[in-house]
Amino acid sequence: MRTIAEGLQFPEGPIALPDGSIVLVEIARGTLSRVTPDGTVEVVADCGGGPNGAAMGPDGKVYVCNNGGFTWRRLDGMLLPGHQADDYTGGSIQRVDLDTGAVETLYTEADGWPLFGPNDLVFDRDGGFYFTDLGKGRVRDLDRGAIYYAAADGSAIRAVCRPLVTPNGVGLSPDEDRLYYAETMTGRVRYWDLAEPGVVAPAGPELSSSQGTPSHLLGVVPGDGRVDSLAVDAEGNVCVATLGTGAVTAFAPDGGLRAVVPVPGDPMVTNVCFGGPELRTAFLTASAHGTLRAHEWHCPGLPLNFLNR
Repeated sequence: MRTIAEGLQFPEGPIALPDGSIVLVEIARGTLSRVTPDGTVEVVADCGGGPNGAAMGPDGKVYVCNNGGFTWRRLDGMLLPGHQADDYTGGSIQRVDLDTGAVETLYTEADGWPLFGPNDLVFDRDGGFYFTDLGKGRVRDLDRGAIYYAAADGSAIRAVCRPLVTPNGVGLSPDEDRLYYAETMTGRVRYWDLAEPGVVAPAGPELSSSQGTPSHLLGVVPGDGRVDSLAVDAEGNVCVATLGTGAVTAFAPDGGLRAVVPVPGDPMVTNVCFGGPELRTAFLTASAHGTLRAHEWHCPGLPLNFLNR
């Protein structure tokens, strides 16, 4: 485990670019930033609100889930997110031009439902993307979340499943026939089989239209952990950033526990992505202390559409 950059303001959503740099968000700073291999940090774009997950799209632009912002507090040298920001106006999906820093808003609602707290996203080979809306928390209540499927050009968006409980990380299996998501508050990784792009195959009887489509349980992280964003490696293992215990937990496609990789010194391990030579480096955001770390993985990561292929 090595540290690449320090002093980041709650980093998440890392994207390992072919030139060796890492583009990521700094949620507390409200920016999309670039970390060069020597650890230099430069701001690419001011997204405002709370930029969260990020992914490269088919047009070479970076798509950002903006959760609308948090309140923040300091505790024992850690920067920690709290409730919905006092100046919160809603969540959105944004598109950022890496060359100019221009930011445009693609989506703020779906089927008349506002986006509350978009969190993470993944593109399929057809150029559409799945994203989670975790919702926002306030002192006395918490939104119910959702997963959506949207077109990259801003022309179409629909719900894949809602309501859900704190859906966070999202990823696709190597054959793109399975959609994984992390359920933060329960510490579980769940999935659906996909009938077609953007359409899940029911895992059991749908009890009512208001209760969504049941999903399958892949695994539960050991100990008192919660789960954040995830990535899939070339073997199909689901590698989920684990909060509380400060680790990356890997589950095999059959649900077996493959590994628990500790990330020393930070309980808020929030994201993992693969990059470097042969995609064998796992880049990790350890967010409470604002660092970007790297760890050599036992196999390559799964190449991402429109980035590594």
